[in-house]
Amino acid sequence: MQSIRMSLRGSAQLLLGKNTMMRKAIRGHLENNPSLEKLLPFIKGNIGFVFTDKDLTEIRDRILSNKVPAAAKAGALAPLDVVVPAQVTTLGPEKTSFFQALSIPTKINRGMIEILNDVNLIKKGDKVGASEATLLNMLGISPFTYGLIINKVYDSGTVFDPEILDITNDILIAKFMEGIRNIASLSLAIGYPTIASVPHSIVNGFKNVLAIAAVTDITFKEAERTKEYLKDPSKFAVAAAPAAPAAKPAAAPAAKKEEKKEESEDEEDGDMGFDLFG
Repeated sequence: MQSIRMSLRGSAQLLLGKNTMMRKAIRGHLENNPSLEKLLPFIKGNIGFVFTDKDLTEIRDRILSNKVPAAAKAGALAPLDVVVPAQVTTLGPEKTSFFQALSIPTKINRGMIEILNDVNLIKKGDKVGASEATLLNMLGISPFTYGLIINKVYDSGTVFDPEILDITNDILIAKFMEGIRNIASLSLAIGYPTIASVPHSIVNGFKNVLAIAAVTDITFKEAERTKEYLKDPSKFAVAAAPAAPAAKPAAAPAAKKEEKKEESEDEEDGDMGFDLFG
């Protein structure tokens, strides 16, 4: 708790107290802020409050990063899966029966018990049994942690789950754009114009006009280039060709050198009487 308080210093305040006192304090402010009543159903068990006006995601990360290892206790609910890795333990052969009772394959290696395979000892949400807790303690494994977890977030009169804090602006924009695409698709399919579908309708209409201009004598500024390409497809090939040499700029000087060399050879060959072939 002290580590958490230190990490939050200057950014947030951690308040813990008796639930009855916290409920009474909240009820005393309901007249000025009625939305605080939404917090009352969540004040149960070991609960506390973190007050901040900083970024909620940052404060959440600071709280969750401060945890200490905790040993497994019999009867406790496992917050996560516990796997015992294959290893050579420091336990002697006299403990073999204990492993056999838990159906853990072992062998004796240099006077020590060796666990042959990884063992899924406890599943998330299951109660920790006495045998499992004893085994983990004997192996020196502390699979769980102590720390604070975020149950709910209260902001501007709204209570929501902490998972909402993981939603970034990029995710919101992506979801919004997906919704716009769905609206545009539906509008185009049923022929009902909307702000989302109008740009697509204009583009589709332009394509139709361009197709008509391509097969008729009708022309306009935007269709002139298309007509030129249809009359002489080689122009399109020439327009696309310059992109290729740009990929290998290093080859240009060599080509220049080679071209110069060929020219000099042509000059020498000309001196040797190429007019014989004229």
